[in-house]
Amino acid sequence: MRYVDYNEAMATLSPAAAVEAIRTPLLAGFDPASDPHREKVALPHGEMHLLPSALGGAVGVKVLGIQPAGSDVDVPLVQGSYLLMGGRTLSPQMLIDAAALTTLRTPAVAVAGVVELLRAMSEPLEVAIFGTGAQGRGHAATIADVLDGVREVSFTFISRHRPETFPYEWAESGSAAADAAVSKAGLVVTATSSPEPILSVDHLRDDAIILAVGAHTTDTRELDHAILSGAHVVVEDVDAAQREAGDVSIAVEKGVLAWDDVVSMSDVVRGEVALDPGRRVVFKTVGMPWEDLAVAQALAKALDR
Repeated sequence: MRYVDYNEAMATLSPAAAVEAIRTPLLAGFDPASDPHREKVALPHGEMHLLPSALGGAVGVKVLGIQPAGSDVDVPLVQGSYLLMGGRTLSPQMLIDAAALTTLRTPAVAVAGVVELLRAMSEPLEVAIFGTGAQGRGHAATIADVLDGVREVSFTFISRHRPETFPYEWAESGSAAADAAVSKAGLVVTATSSPEPILSVDHLRDDAIILAVGAHTTDTRELDHAILSGAHVVVEDVDAAQREAGDVSIAVEKGVLAWDDVVSMSDVVRGEVALDPGRRVVFKTVGMPWEDLAVAQALAKALDR
């Protein structure tokens, strides 16, 4: 069994290839509603998340260890590995660093749902990204890769503190510069660990695309519910969103959105639902097991080549 560490995984599979790995099974007719649920197992210290799936002749499971809130252990909040296995033999074939797989998969999913809309834009794209961590930077890399040679893209990152040697434009949260960046942005990404809204409707363009990826429980959200009012709201799977997407479920509770008006990513990717470029689009992702397996398979094939 081969082990693939973080550096090898990131050097092998491009962000654009990861986006195509997500789109390919959807275009072939895969239904995310058939995917097993994420399992959360309480531990004496923190919890374990298990994400099993079967797709395209392979099976796999991501195993994550999650530190509890307020932990003083000097390790990353989330650690783990991905085990890729043969679909019929069930033999272990590859063990992949979970941090690398997640760094590739999360922005690939978010961008896969709106990539055609982004490519169809006629003007240069200004992007505002909330969060300067691995996911914020991963979304910038993915957006830049899928639009390379198609559209000019510029990024402004927004956070409470600027990291050292940060290579992008940066604005402090709540500042006039941050508000200005949001007001100009055709695309806004929220990739933070905040449990409360960090983005309001006040400075958003009416035709802005918002990719909300940070919150993943029904009682946490990055978006104020007013953002979803009148917007075209897309999720990976409606049932998964009802279990884990606070940004959407709280908007439904507030009465600004109905579940019947929420559309699935698969319908968008397959062209069964057309996104209106003149209307605000909100794509809320929570992460599903099949997505990790799709990217793991693409990584394995790239390594074979």
